[in-house]
Amino acid sequence: MNIGQASRASGVSTKMIRYYDEIGLVRPSARTQSNYREYDEREINELRFIKRARTLGFSMEEITQLLSLWRDRGRPSREVKAIADAHVADLDARIAEMQAMADTLRHLAHCCAGDDRPDCPILEDLTQGREPTEPKPRRATHRV
Repeated sequence: MNIGQASRASGVSTKMIRYYDEIGLVRPSARTQSNYREYDEREINELRFIKRARTLGFSMEEITQLLSLWRDRGRPSREVKAIADAHVADLDARIAEMQAMADTLRHLAHCCAGDDRPDCPILEDLTQGREPTEPKPRRATHRV
């Protein structure tokens, strides 16, 4: 099948298929006499494998390792598990970091009065990196 058909069958764009070919992630595909790429079922399965691994957030380096292990039917599963465990640990660390960012922003937003005054603890924090104090209540103005 040609690259367009391979793209539809695998769910990977033609641009990404060419990129994976260029960086050597996938094995070079067969070529027709007019130098068009031809893909077989094995290559379609590899493209699906790569797409799923990307969906799970694996890096290109990790995908290269996983693909190599997948191709090696005699591989020990502990190597695959080690890659997956390391990836989960990385995801957990990034989730914790993102949760800390969300908590900080939530606190900053809470401390911002969000009114017509120019004082803004969010901008102050971005400038100075200080945690804001609780918002000051707005003084009532009396007109006589």
